[in-house]
Amino acid sequence: MKIGVPKERLPEELRVAISPDTIRKMIALGFDIIIESGAGEGAFFSDTIFGKAGAQIAADAAEVFGAADIVLKVRPPSSGDSLNEVSLLKSGTILISSLGAMTNKPLMEALARQGVTAFAMELLPRITRAQSMDILSSQSNLAGYKAIIDAAGVLGRAFPMMMTAAGTIAPAKVFVMGVGVAGLQAIATAKRMGAVVTATDVRPATKEQVESLGGKFLDVDPTIENDAQTNSGYAKEMPPEYLQKQKLRVSEHIKKQDVVVTTALIPGQPAPVLITEEMLKSMPAGSVVVDLAVEAGGNCEVSECGKTVQKSGVTIIGHINVPSRIAEDASTLFAKNLLNFITPLVDFQTKELNIDWEDEIIQSTLICRDGNIVHSSLIGQEN
Repeated sequence: MKIGVPKERLPEELRVAISPDTIRKMIALGFDIIIESGAGEGAFFSDTIFGKAGAQIAADAAEVFGAADIVLKVRPPSSGDSLNEVSLLKSGTILISSLGAMTNKPLMEALARQGVTAFAMELLPRITRAQSMDILSSQSNLAGYKAIIDAAGVLGRAFPMMMTAAGTIAPAKVFVMGVGVAGLQAIATAKRMGAVVTATDVRPATKEQVESLGGKFLDVDPTIENDAQTNSGYAKEMPPEYLQKQKLRVSEHIKKQDVVVTTALIPGQPAPVLITEEMLKSMPAGSVVVDLAVEAGGNCEVSECGKTVQKSGVTIIGHINVPSRIAEDASTLFAKNLLNFITPLVDFQTKELNIDWEDEIIQSTLICRDGNIVHSSLIGQEN
């Protein structure tokens, strides 16, 4: 069977869904690999590097889609006028990608009509067996790191305490709001750079994680927080009384912070507003807010998607697609996630696909098959 990897076409997407290492490992599994010319340039993987790893280089996307039995992508296939990737997918092709399936049913229906068997990697279940396949965790980890690096590049003060002949510089104070994978990496990176770090999250279970990294946990209301986590480990939408207490607690704490990184997301909901314009006015001049939730509406009331703006002397960074800003490592990890997803699907004796359609991972990620949408969360959902 042949695995195809086209070039990503969304603006500012520099990642690629395969790496030289995963090419070699997929060939060992029995696959042939075909990659569109230039697909890896944004991640500094040249056609020559891919070719030396064993891949065939195709002249254009049409050649890749025409030859591939399995297509690997970072972002959903395009359906625009410039290049309609959906129309290029052959009936029976297996598509493995991040699809944004729960918020783009029309695209999922188009894939079903095309006869594609599509897997949405963002829907992996939170089970031990799926951890090595988890694209959300691998990419969020890098986003948390990059958020701190971006903040340090803008902040007019040093992160670590410095004792010099001219005097002592106090360490920067960093506040992380939302302690998922991105938040934990932001804490760890800020601590490594010498900052004093505090963090908050509605889930009390994260307190131990924050403290294990050397940060201090900021409680809001432990009683309400005891019921703040879903069975899948994600944060629930909080009641109004909690949000009011959170606002008051954060308002006082934020006055002394040099850097605030916000990462709070609620699956299927707009990002909660955690920092108001009034709070920004109380922050020290020159301080920085990095809003990692900006693509979901933003945790900061005045953040702008894809822009860096200044309000009341505070710089608010709203970069989109932060993992793509570290494209080489992001691609390497993403490609390894896909390899770990594909490997159990292969019969090692016959070198053929042998998919267990009843497997929990398959059932959680499978969107469409045999011309029909089959994911339970999409069946009956209105467009």
